[in-house]
Amino acid sequence: MAKATLVLLLVSLLYISDTARSATPARSSVSASNFIKASCRTTTYPALCVQSLSAYATSIQQSPRQLTETALSVSLARAQSTKTFVYKLTKFKGVKAREMEAIKDCLEEIDDTVDRLSKSFKELKNMGPSKGKDFQWHISNVETWVSAALTDENTCVDGFAGKAMNGRLKSSIKARFVNVAQLHGSSFDILSDMHT
Repeated sequence: MAKATLVLLLVSLLYISDTARSATPARSSVSASNFIKASCRTTTYPALCVQSLSAYATSIQQSPRQLTETALSVSLARAQSTKTFVYKLTKFKGVKAREMEAIKDCLEEIDDTVDRLSKSFKELKNMGPSKGKDFQWHISNVETWVSAALTDENTCVDGFAGKAMNGRLKSSIKARFVNVAQLHGSSFDILSDMHT
């Protein structure tokens, strides 16, 4: 009888231990998701921010720095995708000269954006455990580059102003650049929160 009780007790303890271990990642994932939602609440586009970062909750956990790095990484990936899209548009035949000029200007702007976001990501990734003025200097560099990237995107969209530029081409470029700008805006907001 004592052996049966001991075996039952051991099985129960193993079960409880296993249940506790499997529940921990779920709680951790919920905590990370809540952290992302709370952080995104302060951004200009909270729904887009949460949508773009939620898939990375397990790597972000509750780290403001990891959140910022991930936000920049997502923005950079979207900018690179947009650069590829715009590059392909430069190869289209039958596009009006004014539209082609605007497309080439956009390609230059998105190329600058990708460069600035790459610099920002590298600066943040390589700054180590900086503190005080050193930390402020690194973050200031990143904020400057991310802010300049936002200007690049707005400049591209402005190049399609006017009624002569209406159409599907303008709509598709504008939609992509607005999305990239919104992601960068969220990255900038998160970065600013990390800075304060």
